[in-house]
Amino acid sequence: MPYAISWMDEPATAELRLELRDAHLDYMRGNLHRVLASGGLLDDAGEVGIGGLILLDIDSRAEAEEFVKADPFYTGGVYRNPVITRWRKAFYDGKAFL
Repeated sequence: MPYAISWMDEPATAELRLELRDAHLDYMRGNLHRVLASGGLLDDAGEVGIGGLILLDIDSRAEAEEFVKADPFYTGGVYRNPVITRWRKAFYDGKAFL
């Protein structure tokens, strides 16, 4: 069952986000078999990362929680209160599924 994981970054962590970005991307690449989609949330100018969204195909909420806790953005202190929610695909890539 897919899960949506979303978060906003802790205040004043833009520099820390940049420092941890490569480790985070390596972590995501190592889990591509489970990642349906992922990307950063940006400020209005589109220049600074302020959060993120991951759609993860995983069997349980506990596994989703473990996934978050192993992410370098989480262990390094960038994530602020990640929200993990079951997700159902309704519309995707120009197609309706409901």
